[in-house]
Amino acid sequence: MEASESGPAGPGAREAKRGPTYTGSVGSAAVIAAFCSLATCYSEIISTSVFGVEGVVFNPHAQAVFMWGLAFVAVFFLLRDHRQHGGKLPLGLGAVAAVTLIGTLYLGYSEQIEAAAYVILVIATLLNQNLLLSHIHQTMKRQTAVISALNDQLAERVSEQQDRIGRLGRLRHFLAPQIADLVVGDGQQDLLRSHRRYIACLFCDLRNFTALSEATEPEELIEVLERFHDGAGARVAARGGTIGYRAGDGLMVFFNDPVPCKEPTLDAVKTAFEIQETFSYLQQPWRRRGHEIGLGIGVASGFATLGLIGLQGRTDYTAIGSVVNAASRLCDAAEDGQILASQRAYLDVDTRVEATPLSPIPLRGFAKPLNVVAIQSVTGFEE
Repeated sequence: MEASESGPAGPGAREAKRGPTYTGSVGSAAVIAAFCSLATCYSEIISTSVFGVEGVVFNPHAQAVFMWGLAFVAVFFLLRDHRQHGGKLPLGLGAVAAVTLIGTLYLGYSEQIEAAAYVILVIATLLNQNLLLSHIHQTMKRQTAVISALNDQLAERVSEQQDRIGRLGRLRHFLAPQIADLVVGDGQQDLLRSHRRYIACLFCDLRNFTALSEATEPEELIEVLERFHDGAGARVAARGGTIGYRAGDGLMVFFNDPVPCKEPTLDAVKTAFEIQETFSYLQQPWRRRGHEIGLGIGVASGFATLGLIGLQGRTDYTAIGSVVNAASRLCDAAEDGQILASQRAYLDVDTRVEATPLSPIPLRGFAKPLNVVAIQSVTGFEE
């Protein structure tokens, strides 16, 4: 009944899987063989005294062979059990008893020696059974300890998985699902540590939302925001962007972090057009009701500091730097349907877009007016 040792690493895990190996039935095979030999030797006495019938007379030589043959069968089982419990005494006693039986049968018969040999053989098999049961008991204790340790390890792994699932759930609020899976994966936590990287940042914001909120029921406003964020979030996820934060009627997204992309600014511009397309479906029914809501978008590129920011248990993965401020200010300056990009962002994609240069715009927080372009389309963009 030995099981394969393949499976979880470690001797404890292999022992727990293999389990105790029982020979015979907890040592009873040796006991049965010894008593069968004894019964063969004293068959006539047993049948007469126990059952009250005349015993069958065997051929003396055949009876002798059968007796010591069964005795050696008992010794064989003692040898096999010895490999399990490691005790030498039962095997030694059994071997002495078997040899003594042969000696008294063929060298010089003696009833006393024969009886003593059987007593020794029976004692050997019973002692063997006791040692085997003790070994099984000790094995079960060790395996119980191993199983307990494995249970503790399992509980620890479950706790780690729960923590991982919790972190994954939080990350999915601002990362694309495939990126969140990568970041939470083993060995990927360093991606969320504070660092600097070149990114493209996109801000978008609803226009005239305040006027809409004054003339509309709160439930309808919530529906507008839900549809806007669901649609925009789906577009961002499809492009592999990272949502820095959601602020009511606004959204901040950046590209090239935590997972790098080849053309972050181009991805940001394409996402801007996709968000505009999504918003147009949301915008039409409200315009028919007389509400002129719109959408402005700003895009900038440059180096930023990125990482987890917040309090214990409530953090966001976001970007900080002038590139973020520039994208935010450009979003504020953009008119409905307009995508404004900084000069640096435009230089990243100038061969791929059609854009109109605008007069430098003074932006809050910047010492000098910022060179800006209005992007009308992306060359060859049909997605």
